Amino acid sequence: MTRTRIEGLLAAFPKLMNTGKQHTFVETESVRYVYQPMEKLYMVLITTKNSNILEDLETLRLFSRVIPEYCRALEENEISDHCFDLIFAFDEIVALGYRENVNLAQIRTFTEMDSHEEKVFRAVRETQEREAKAEMRRKAKELQQARRDAERQGKKAPGFGGFGSSTVSGGSTAAMITETIIETDKPKVAPAPARPSGPSKALKLGAKGKEVDNFVDKLKSEGETIMSSNMGRRTSESTKVYVPPINMESVHMKIEEKITLTCGRDGGLQNMELHGMIMLRISDDKFGRIRLHVENEDKKGVQLQTHPNVDKKLFTSESLIGLKNPEKSFPVNSDVGVLKWRLQTTEESFIPLTINCWPSESGNGCDVNIEYELQEDNLELNDVVITIPLPSGVGAPVIGELDGEYRHDSRRNTLEWCLPVIDAKNKSGSLEFSIAGQPNDFFPVQVSFISKKNYCNIQVTKVTQVDGNSPVRFSTETTFLVDKYEIL
Repeated sequence: MTRTRIEGLLAAFPKLMNTGKQHTFVETESVRYVYQPMEKLYMVLITTKNSNILEDLETLRLFSRVIPEYCRALEENEISDHCFDLIFAFDEIVALGYRENVNLAQIRTFTEMDSHEEKVFRAVRETQEREAKAEMRRKAKELQQARRDAERQGKKAPGFGGFGSSTVSGGSTAAMITETIIETDKPKVAPAPARPSGPSKALKLGAKGKEVDNFVDKLKSEGETIMSSNMGRRTSESTKVYVPPINMESVHMKIEEKITLTCGRDGGLQNMELHGMIMLRISDDKFGRIRLHVENEDKKGVQLQTHPNVDKKLFTSESLIGLKNPEKSFPVNSDVGVLKWRLQTTEESFIPLTINCWPSESGNGCDVNIEYELQEDNLELNDVVITIPLPSGVGAPVIGELDGEYRHDSRRNTLEWCLPVIDAKNKSGSLEFSIAGQPNDFFPVQVSFISKKNYCNIQVTKVTQVDGNSPVRFSTETTFLVDKYEIL
């Protein structure tokens, strides 16, 4: 059929259709129009008059069931936005003018084009990247140990192929977080001078990294979701998103808390575990000998633990974090964990954000009512996303009452309830929707959020010099985020 012929048949359809009657087909001399009203739109199937109309009606029903899988609403602009997705799905139903024997689940599988070989390739690549990173950390430890041994023997510290000490310590911060604090009264030894042997090949490594970064940025600009290889768990994505630009002083502290929580759908806290840490970073060696004044207003019974090189008696008696040997300095240009804490409980009153999900069976499926309530009034939760699983193959949910916004992911069969801020002024809200399914289909409910206020209310209020007790300017970055938050 030519394009002109198809456009002529489509242009004739509105004139032939009788809106006052309930017929689902209309015939001309050569073709038959089989159609189905869909709110303000029509799904039209054009066939020959010799075609089996019962099979055509069944095909039309399958076409109409595909549309809610990709479109949130049956509107013209929504159809246009997802036109290519719909074309690919339609192509799985009809091939060369004939109906394929497929159902909705098979169409979804075919269009996703899930590849076992691709999964195996990605798993192998991620394993290789993890092994390379582990080898890099091991080499960094060896280089650092060799440097310390050379300093103890009074020999000249090796240059290690042009990689400076700041590069090594910065690249393996996590591996050397418990490193013994280096004395500052020893003379600094200059590294061996590099021989002028032409352009350095180490620079090409940096250039290659820039090319990779530019490629990743281009993918992101085109809408691709780029996941790092070490993000094994979905919830760890939030740890890559929350970092805001911060004006860092020469003394900078990062206070971070992560929560893991599991609740039952009928109430009751099964387990809640929270881990927190204060990381100290000094960028100027003249502020190496300092003390941190900690204010602990926690009343929940957290367990505190200081770094082995920190004076525990001084912290217990005066809430000061300082080194056991006051003549030594904290490491420079390295993140050092000086204090960590842990809270584990099954006390329901400690839940920061309660989620109550009530699915009720009705004649057409389930009416689901879900609500949240902030228990800790001093918290301010940002970018809150409550993810509710949905049964597959039943289309989009019908949203009733709603506080905030929602997103329906038809590929993952989830409904995401998005709330920009939950605080004391907006401490409760609800969402109602209806969809076909059973009550068990809507669990587990998952929650993610970030906050610039920590849960246990442990803060650094002042930083002073060891000599003279003079105050030092400092900056603080506080983050409270989710590792896992589920209602089973």
